[in-house]
Amino acid sequence: MSHTSEGILEQLKKRQYAPVYFLQGEEPYYIDLISDYIEEHVLQEHEKGFNQVVIYGKDVDVATVLLQAKRFPMMSEKSVVIVKEAQSIQDIEKEEGMKQLETYLNHPLTSTVLVFCFKHKTLDGRKALAKTIGKHAVLLTTKKLYDNQVPAWVNSYLKQQGVRATPQAVVLLSEFIGADLSRLANEIDKLLINLKPGATIDERVVQENVGISKEYNIFELQSALIARDALKAYRIIQYFEANPKNNPLIPNLSLLFSFFTKLLSLHTSADKSEGGVRKSLGNRGFLVKEYMQALRVFPLARCVDIIHGIRVADLQVKGITGGDMSDAAILRELVFKVLHPVPRALAS
Repeated sequence: MSHTSEGILEQLKKRQYAPVYFLQGEEPYYIDLISDYIEEHVLQEHEKGFNQVVIYGKDVDVATVLLQAKRFPMMSEKSVVIVKEAQSIQDIEKEEGMKQLETYLNHPLTSTVLVFCFKHKTLDGRKALAKTIGKHAVLLTTKKLYDNQVPAWVNSYLKQQGVRATPQAVVLLSEFIGADLSRLANEIDKLLINLKPGATIDERVVQENVGISKEYNIFELQSALIARDALKAYRIIQYFEANPKNNPLIPNLSLLFSFFTKLLSLHTSADKSEGGVRKSLGNRGFLVKEYMQALRVFPLARCVDIIHGIRVADLQVKGITGGDMSDAAILRELVFKVLHPVPRALAS
């Protein structure tokens, strides 16, 4: 039976431990959250030396893992075995390894807490091992969030920390960092360290603490393109070129792609009124004015052309096409195309 991360953590906090946890899926954040909690809290510090083992999948086979799991604890009620990167166990998806693990799952040692961190993939649900895990272990299967789910996750995380944030700050965090939950949580935790008690996280706090320049960032570039302000756009590109570590091109292209695909969706929407756009943007309603302007500046056909241009730039930055163009040159070429559209008759 599959469980939720919240449900598993709730049971762990009540010190109700299962013999086996199998944590799998595309989103590593929750896998790390649960395995770290088990590593830190099941045993007291003086018990860990003899009774807690952390091993890595690339270094072991199933038999080695089970040898550790079958050891009885010394001067402790429990022993803990955590297998990190369990997807790399050499025989976990081979017939002999699966049989050994199934046998153990049917009769696990109840004094052992055995944790598999099976990241970035899942077991084949059609096979007997997956079914046995579902029946005899605590199973967690994680999925990556879609981009439009990230703001809600940020709000939920902040609520758990007892902190308020403006909608603009939430969107800035969500769009700048994206659906990397581990990095999002880390950046928010850094914000909280510098936040005064009772203060609200706003755009200024995010910009000052997450490495986003107030004047030179992808959102300002986006605004410059909508305003058709070429001078500002090229100044931002110059800043990106001088500060490549803080402004990697691939994530910035992803943000531009997200903006123009959303704009394309608005163009095809039945209701293009301010109220309709506000509804489509959900909790990003404060961006209505910018999107309404963008709808006028970039008609449907232009959005299609720009999205194609972003895809070309993505291939160039990945070295698939474009020869030895620098990231700045690729972005400069893309921005030129956005600001100076070629008439379709000439383009063809």
